[in-house]
Amino acid sequence: MAELLKNIYTKEYIENLALKIKENYEDFNEQSFIDSVFSGMWNQMQLKERMRHIALRLNEFLPMQYEKQLTVLKAVSKDFYSFGAMFFQDFVEVFGLDDFENSMRALEVFTIESSSEFAVRVFILRYENKTMAQMKSWAKSKDEHLRRLASEGCRPRLPWAVALSAFKKNPSKVFELIELLKNDVSLYVRKSVANNLNDISKDNPSLVLEFVKNNLGASKELDWICKHGSRTLLKQGNAAVLKLFNLKKAEHIEVINFMYDKEIKQEEALRFSFDLRAKEPIGNVRIEYAIDYLKSNHSHNRKIFMLSQSAIESFSKSFSKKQSFKKMTTRKHYAGKHYISILVNGEEKVKSEFLLKS
Repeated sequence: MAELLKNIYTKEYIENLALKIKENYEDFNEQSFIDSVFSGMWNQMQLKERMRHIALRLNEFLPMQYEKQLTVLKAVSKDFYSFGAMFFQDFVEVFGLDDFENSMRALEVFTIESSSEFAVRVFILRYENKTMAQMKSWAKSKDEHLRRLASEGCRPRLPWAVALSAFKKNPSKVFELIELLKNDVSLYVRKSVANNLNDISKDNPSLVLEFVKNNLGASKELDWICKHGSRTLLKQGNAAVLKLFNLKKAEHIEVINFMYDKEIKQEEALRFSFDLRAKEPIGNVRIEYAIDYLKSNHSHNRKIFMLSQSAIESFSKSFSKKQSFKKMTTRKHYAGKHYISILVNGEEKVKSEFLLKS
């Protein structure tokens, strides 16, 4: 089983953090800070709780004005990276909401080696117009990290983050940023734009359909954004989006030779294979498989996975795949009856049950 993200904050990690702060603030009490981090309910805390706990301790052991605290933390942050370093942004989220200008400058620095996508959202909620104006400025930056923050920070349904209810209802301000970024040279930024569109599609599918209609075919990069940004609609078998991607009803295609494991155990993989067969060239198809996972209340929850989307000139095509049933932090597997289905252009062609044993 993969190491839990919260365990990134080892004793060595916090000691290194204390050392770097000491280098930039000579009155810093290193040992007391380290002891305070690992005190109380630390062992029971989850990842974001640990981030918040570290941020609170930083404020406690940096007894100075907020602007001066940021001077120290901005210097220190250059030695810390990725998701684990987000306690710097969390510090801004907790203690900087009343100081917009200094907080924006700090988030600019912190996002370079990590990401300020979570922290900036509380500023959108407090200062919507002001923050979105700032994000438009970031969207024009030479730095791809700031351009990506402009998109990622305003996603209506950003995972693990507070939802932006106003943008779920009316994403017009989000689309203003998307228009600035849709032709970005950076794949890092374009991925965020596509994820933003996918978020919007869950509440306002017609607006994403309109975007796809207006942008599909403009460039291969925009085609990718349109496709990736429509992935939820495609998984739902939305007729309008299937038509835009020239994915017609697959009446001429049948699924044959469908073979799969009838029984598997926890930690094993479900193996399956099948053939597509048609009376004419198969053509443009989107091939997916769905697993109906058994839930604790004995109902099922369907998850759809992509296999292929391409133009097939032949009259037949074979596919094989393995789906892991290893333990995951994001999904619990329950012993009992599950189902597997094969979908072609959003249409379920076959569905069979299999047994997951403990």
